[in-house]
Amino acid sequence: MKQSGLIFDLDKKETYSGTIHIKEGRIEKIVREGDYTSPLIMPGFVDAHIHIESSMLTPREFARMAMPHGTVSTVSDPHEIANVLGLEGVQYMIDNAADCPLKVYFGAPSCVPATTFETAGATLTAADIESLFQREDIVYLSEMMNYPGVLFEDPVVMEKIALAKKYNKRIDGHAPGLTGDDALKYIAAGISTDHECFTYDEAIFKLKAGMKIIIREGSAAKNFDALIPLLDEHPDMIMFCSDDKHPNDLMVSHMDGLVRRAQKQGCDLWNILRAMSLNPVEHYGLDVGLLRVGDSADFILVDDLKNFKVQATFIDGKKVAESGESRIPYQSAALLNKFDTSFKKVDDFTMPYKTTSIRVIEALEGQLITNEVVEDCLVKDGFMVSDTERDILKISVVNRYSDAHPALAFIRNFGLKRGAIASSVAHDSHNIVVVGVDDESIVQAVNGLIHSGGGLSVADGPQVEVLPLGLAGIMSVDPGEKVAEQYIALDAKAKELGTPLAAPFMTLSFMALLVIPKLKLSDLGLFDGGSFSFTETYHS
Repeated sequence: MKQSGLIFDLDKKETYSGTIHIKEGRIEKIVREGDYTSPLIMPGFVDAHIHIESSMLTPREFARMAMPHGTVSTVSDPHEIANVLGLEGVQYMIDNAADCPLKVYFGAPSCVPATTFETAGATLTAADIESLFQREDIVYLSEMMNYPGVLFEDPVVMEKIALAKKYNKRIDGHAPGLTGDDALKYIAAGISTDHECFTYDEAIFKLKAGMKIIIREGSAAKNFDALIPLLDEHPDMIMFCSDDKHPNDLMVSHMDGLVRRAQKQGCDLWNILRAMSLNPVEHYGLDVGLLRVGDSADFILVDDLKNFKVQATFIDGKKVAESGESRIPYQSAALLNKFDTSFKKVDDFTMPYKTTSIRVIEALEGQLITNEVVEDCLVKDGFMVSDTERDILKISVVNRYSDAHPALAFIRNFGLKRGAIASSVAHDSHNIVVVGVDDESIVQAVNGLIHSGGGLSVADGPQVEVLPLGLAGIMSVDPGEKVAEQYIALDAKAKELGTPLAAPFMTLSFMALLVIPKLKLSDLGLFDGGSFSFTETYHS
């Protein structure tokens, strides 16, 4: 096979007219010839940190959706499904990904469960981590979210880090807002990246300490604008990732969208391409081609630099996508799940009045972090209830793995005027999280998910609509296009209830993520991410 065009050489930072000769999936030679000005031939893109489960698609279906956007590889943490199904879930992801051309490189989930302050479906021990490291298809230790465990040298945490070093695996980080001596100790433990920086100053501190920064722009967490100045300042230390990408967004763009945005910001094109390909390939040691002789033939054809529309994507010399369409067909997959809780009653969600002063979670648009505010709550007939006028709504997390009383608290900035929305995509333990105006809507939204074995739901009084996610309660085995259409319709229903959030279900999914400060809710209670301990809903 041959491919002629204007070739982009990242090593020399030059373009030249030529022809790539491909044999058995690898680049045999590159000949400078002709006077080609198009197509532009560039290395394919690498998403340097993603949880494929958050697309609500199987790895194969994610690949079908992502490859038309120029994505040839991902660095993927399967801890979402691992929190539900343990090693069986990790194996499911590996097997499914092996059946598609996208080069999916998995890590060993470091924190399953993420904390001891919540109920998960499984636990991965240090012995489990070592069993994964003995496989060639596990290339790194996934994000070390338990940064307090690193700082206080928890024996289990330190054993997992030691195993990564023993098997010469990179260690990914997760330390939002961490700076100063604590950050230096965290980095000194051997942790090499962070995708959780949300300010420029935080990222600069970590860069100067030797940590590589992955600029994240997903469906909920959006740090691109704050961090993009780093690219031209530290081009050898920056990568890009989506972290969590919903299917409707994946239909529009993936890493290609970030290339276009970075260009509009005036970033150097060579630095953009380096962060999109060379940096993650070299950091993680991926067998992903960079348009060098002997490399695997992984590259993209682009129309021009202004529009940056990907015409075709090649992986191992095979054209896997062209003109915005994948060349691999849809293929169904098996269902695995763990959903063992009984239907709930309205009484399960009532909150007897104790004191009007309460702690309220303040959700933030485009961020995983939250604030804590103290407010007086609305009381009716002896019960604390949602207050739509001040946007203080009831939130609950329901244990999906066994019968237990739901945890209850209040949240601001969801903006619902009626009804409720719920999700069993609730990082990282994936219990059911629900926000609602009235208890009838809340119970209908929750029971709709219990009936379907997981998913997303919108309830307005007795009426409920569900997007079923029968694979571990977090993914569908349907075609990506169908899931995207269902998600778009349900998202619209949620917004009809009044929420102003751009991605209400994605934001909802992080309200139980205890390792991201400040105030969150697990199935066991309200949690202060600053002190890393439980706190009372009531404020005295």
